[in-house]
Amino acid sequence: MPSASHGHIPVVKVTGENLPQAWERAMLALWDHGVEVRTEYDRRDSLGRFLDPPSRDCTMIVEVTHPFGEPRIHKNFPGGPAELEVYRQEVVEGIHDHWVDPSDPDKWTYTYHQRLFAYEPTTSLDDPAAQRLPAVNQIEYVVNKAAAATYSRRIQAITWMPTADPQTADPPCLQRLWFRLLPDERGELHLNLNTHWRSRDAYKAWFMNAFALTDLQRCVAEMLAQRLGRMVCIGSYVDISDSFHLYGSYLECFVPELEKMRKDPDYTKRAWPSDHPAVVMMFEETRARLKADPDFMRSK
Repeated sequence: MPSASHGHIPVVKVTGENLPQAWERAMLALWDHGVEVRTEYDRRDSLGRFLDPPSRDCTMIVEVTHPFGEPRIHKNFPGGPAELEVYRQEVVEGIHDHWVDPSDPDKWTYTYHQRLFAYEPTTSLDDPAAQRLPAVNQIEYVVNKAAAATYSRRIQAITWMPTADPQTADPPCLQRLWFRLLPDERGELHLNLNTHWRSRDAYKAWFMNAFALTDLQRCVAEMLAQRLGRMVCIGSYVDISDSFHLYGSYLECFVPELEKMRKDPDYTKRAWPSDHPAVVMMFEETRARLKADPDFMRSK
C-alpha cells in the first residue's frame, strides 16, 4: 500500500475500450496506487477503536474510448442485468422520482434524474414548506445549447445544491455533466461526455453509474441528431472521481474479485455482450416488471 506523499492524494488515470475493461483497469490501478484513508462510515467499538480497515482511495480519471463497445456488461459487479436496467431507468427515465418527498423521512432527498431534468433550488430538502425556485430542465438546456452552438464549452448540467445539500446526510456523489461536440475527419459530430464525481464507491457504484450515464449520453446524442437533422455519434466517456475508493468493511470480500482480474487479464471472460440471450431476457423481464410496478425492487 503506497503512503500519501507529503499529504498528496494520488491522481491516477486509466483508459479502456469499453466499460468492463475500463472498470477492471480502474480497480487494479486503485489497489496498486491508492492510499489508506479513514472514512466517516468506518465502524468503531464501544471504546472508539476502529473495527474496519481503512479505505483505499485516490483521485481517478477513467477514459472509456468506446462506451458502447462490446462486451458492455461486466458479470462481476455487485448486481446483475436486472439491477442495471432498474438503475438505468431511474437515472434516464425518472421512474423513481416519486421517491423524493421532503415530508416523508423514509423517502429520498433527490434522484439524479430529478436534479438533471427538474433542478429545483431550495433551502431545505427535508422541509416541505421550504421555498423552492421554478424547476429547470438542464438536459433540455444541454440539447438547446448544443444545437445552437455545436462548438460551445458551456454544455453542462449540475446536481449540487449549495443551499441544501451540505446539511443532508446523503448528498449527491455526481456533481456535473459536461458535454462536448467534436467533428471527426469526415465531418461527423461526436458527443463526448465528462462526468465529475465528489465521491465514488469503486466496487459497488462505478459500473452501474457509468452504465446509466452513458445511456443518457446516447439519449442526448439522439435528441441532438433530431434537432440538427444530421447524425450525432457517441464519443468518449470520461469519468472523474475526486475520491475513488474501496471501503475497508468489504475488502476481504473484494480481494478474490481483484485476483481474478490480475491473474487473467482477458476481461472478456468476465463480461457479457449486451445482446447475449440471457442478458436480453433479463432486461425484457425487468422492463415488464417495472412497467407493472416501478417500485418492485425497493423491498429487496
